[in-house]
Amino acid sequence: MASRPYEAVWVEKYRPHSLSEMTGQETIIPLLRTYAEKRSMPHLLFAGPPGTGKTTAALALARDLYGENWRDSFLELNASDERGIDTVRTKIKEYARTAPIGGVGFKLLFLDEADNLTAEAQASLRRLMERYSLSCRFVLSCNYSSRLIEPIQSRCAVFRFRAYSPEAIRSQLERITKAEGKRVDDDAYDAILAAAAGDMRRATNLLQLAATHADHVTRQTLQAYTAVPLRSEVEGMLGAAVKGDFLSARSQLYALFTDRGVSGEDILRALHSYLADDRKSLSIPVRAQLDLIDQLGEVDFRIAQGASDRIQLEAVLARICAGALAGR
Repeated sequence: MASRPYEAVWVEKYRPHSLSEMTGQETIIPLLRTYAEKRSMPHLLFAGPPGTGKTTAALALARDLYGENWRDSFLELNASDERGIDTVRTKIKEYARTAPIGGVGFKLLFLDEADNLTAEAQASLRRLMERYSLSCRFVLSCNYSSRLIEPIQSRCAVFRFRAYSPEAIRSQLERITKAEGKRVDDDAYDAILAAAAGDMRRATNLLQLAATHADHVTRQTLQAYTAVPLRSEVEGMLGAAVKGDFLSARSQLYALFTDRGVSGEDILRALHSYLADDRKSLSIPVRAQLDLIDQLGEVDFRIAQGASDRIQLEAVLARICAGALAGR
């Protein structure tokens, strides 16, 4: 294949520039558009899973508020990189206390991943939000609002972003596909949607990764170039376990790790997605499904705490096999 010119990251290339261009989050976007139209707003707190449009909404709000010169009145910081009290006392304080430019009357400070701020930094931020509220509005973004102290939450209008629906993600992917002159099979879309689990950013990245290697994206393209466990692979692995064939199920699990390079988290997510799918063809008793979902939650916690994903998932398969053999 001939070498391709450099391509921009599609997540940024197709990021909406205005609130009117955003899809999904139907209960949130109209309120933000009202803030932009009236040029009046409180401090905001965006909470929700990754890839649900929190950063996009903040950037679009700034563009709608300030127009072409929005960067003059907008500052973006990431609390994952600068999470200490010194950042709050220097960068944030210096920006918040300076006079706004233009006719809006206040500037905008977007603090991404604010739940990573230390307790001391959050206490200092709370005082700044109260002291400089006339000259600066704060927009905080986080995955877990419970990690923010209550005084900060009480000073903000809280917007809880939900995972995107499969229909919303597919609509966006189809728009990108058409703009890029690509073709994507329906089962390839289904595999991307299952792997993304409501994360628009992840879905877009998977689409670009597969489309970089082929103008026609198929299930085989995804299997060859992305670390996405396909439905057929998950079904085959579970099918062997349900039949009590532990060695075959474990072999297929190892193939996902070694041949495909799939992470334990992705396999776990695929298993959970499969069990929640009404179209599943395996005859797993309801009681066994409930027990398995309960175990997946425990395994997810253990992997997040640093346990071996291979051992944990092997234990899941062993439990299914043991249940199948006991039922004979």
